[in-house]
Amino acid sequence: MSRAGGRFVRGAALLAALALAGAAQAQQAVRMQVGFVPVIGASPLFVLDGAGWARQAGLDVSTVKFDSGPTAIQAAASGQLDVLVIGIAPMAVARAKGVDLRIVATTSRGGSGLVATTKLQQAFEDAGADPARAFALFKQKNGRPAKLGTLPAGAGPSVALSYWLKNVVRAPAGDVDIATLGIEAVQQAVLVDGIDGGTVLEPALSAVLTRAPHLKVIATEAAMFPDAQGVGVAVSGAFLKANPAAVDKLVSLIVRATQAVQADPQGAVEPVQKVLGGGLLPNAVVLRALTSPTLTWTNDPRAAIEPTRRMLAFQVANGDFQTAPPIEGLFDASFFERATNAAPR
Repeated sequence: MSRAGGRFVRGAALLAALALAGAAQAQQAVRMQVGFVPVIGASPLFVLDGAGWARQAGLDVSTVKFDSGPTAIQAAASGQLDVLVIGIAPMAVARAKGVDLRIVATTSRGGSGLVATTKLQQAFEDAGADPARAFALFKQKNGRPAKLGTLPAGAGPSVALSYWLKNVVRAPAGDVDIATLGIEAVQQAVLVDGIDGGTVLEPALSAVLTRAPHLKVIATEAAMFPDAQGVGVAVSGAFLKANPAAVDKLVSLIVRATQAVQADPQGAVEPVQKVLGGGLLPNAVVLRALTSPTLTWTNDPRAAIEPTRRMLAFQVANGDFQTAPPIEGLFDASFFERATNAAPR
């Protein structure tokens, strides 16, 4: 055989070996359908996916966007999703309704603020440090209650707003009118003065404040509900049972990506902008959202247990449901503990 022929055979053998290796890797890749809401608190998911870390770890991740946590829950309940990266509050309610979910990590706490338009701002300025009086003054001057927009019932920001109005502000029900809207709808309504205020989530919050500097945040989510929880990472019971090693990899990547966002928010701008802004959201707005004072980056699901219990207890008092959904079994910290070498509690 000639040298050229030998090289051809060896080259063909190498290509065949690479093809077989690629096929084996593809077969080993675990498919994972992930539902998320378009909020800045979910950024670690976008970073790990955009950097190719999921593919390198043998995870075939497909993402699906939902306008709110409760709508994502509906898809999870029908078996369409393996993983949810959404607010923790609707996950707890969903589990109580029979949706088998396990929260294996978190990505953030907080992440929203109550934005006020000019008329409501003026009422707060006139009332000094008394929000209840501000809402009363607004009604007196405008002949109607202040209209506040928020997410569907059960979403973290909507629960925080209700808690703030009832337990902190103690505003009479007739002084405030609550409108339930989607994430993007609240943003647009605030911008066009369709509502007097609204709970706006990052990055929409930074986009709104950049586009309309006259708008102001009159209360952050953390101020409305102490230790307010943000985004959690939940896995369906069926997926966890079938793919525990894949869940280990996912949680490790979530921790890695969260650390990357904290250490270098500028480096996270591109993948986050691609998902949340479709390439249209200015870099400065994305960076502002990633470093927002309304947000705390954290991965430990154990720290979310008691705040979640308090939030659910309030929802019972608020009339959202008759008894608090049990959260026993909802949180599984073992994956986080292995990913970070944390001692079990």
